[in-house]
Amino acid sequence: MKYSNLHTHTTFSDGKHSVRENIESAIKLGMSSLGFSDHCYTYFDTSYCIPKDRVADYIKEVRALGEEYRDRIEIYLGYELDGYAIMENRELYDYVIGDIHYVRTSDGLRAIDLSSQEYLGIVNNYFGGDHIEFAREYYAGYAEKIREMRPDVLGHIDLVAKYSYVDEQSPKYQKMALEALDAALDVCPVLEMNTGAISRGYRKIPYPAPFFFDLIKSKGAKITLSSDSHNANNLIYFFDESLEILKANGIKSVVSFVGGKFEEFGI
Repeated sequence: MKYSNLHTHTTFSDGKHSVRENIESAIKLGMSSLGFSDHCYTYFDTSYCIPKDRVADYIKEVRALGEEYRDRIEIYLGYELDGYAIMENRELYDYVIGDIHYVRTSDGLRAIDLSSQEYLGIVNNYFGGDHIEFAREYYAGYAEKIREMRPDVLGHIDLVAKYSYVDEQSPKYQKMALEALDAALDVCPVLEMNTGAISRGYRKIPYPAPFFFDLIKSKGAKITLSSDSHNANNLIYFFDESLEILKANGIKSVVSFVGGKFEEFGI
């Protein structure tokens, strides 16, 4: 199996490298396909997303370079859609990764993954220092927004655990997390195994955490490997190790985006 990655960020949003630089890296890595999924325009927070006046340029460049490199690698145009944003012209994209990066508070939406200090500030200021209640609001928002978006891939279901402050072994935490994934899988049966937090030094294991796997198997859901890459050198980061984690937890296959659709490969 040649690796594929659908979760790739470029200089159009908060990535370090250009579309072309990522494609060149993917070819050197021997990848079968590469999908771009820069952050959708979020009108309420423009700190890391594609500027609204650059969305058309993003679409044009990915499509043009996909044609230029068509004999060497498959290139796909995607979008990482935050559930609190609004997507226009969805038909122009090959796929959509759906997730949320915010939690609702009494003062509006607050980004949960900018830094550990920001995260702790939200928990302390709006949730009385209770990480479980913070996670409860996050997962409620995730399930609600995924049902509305109906994406093609579920993105980092347990992003709330990025900084390892919430107790992932807590029965209360696991119950709310599993309920959110269960609801999300009803409208989208493909989820990513996301290694982005590992490459950036925040976690030792990918999202989702191992306690999700029994539910994933029971629902017949499919997993696609994802690096959530913000650096062209990390397109398949921790993929070999991820396959071993999956096999150790009874997952027998993964799906890759090939020929414009998900194809299943045994592991």
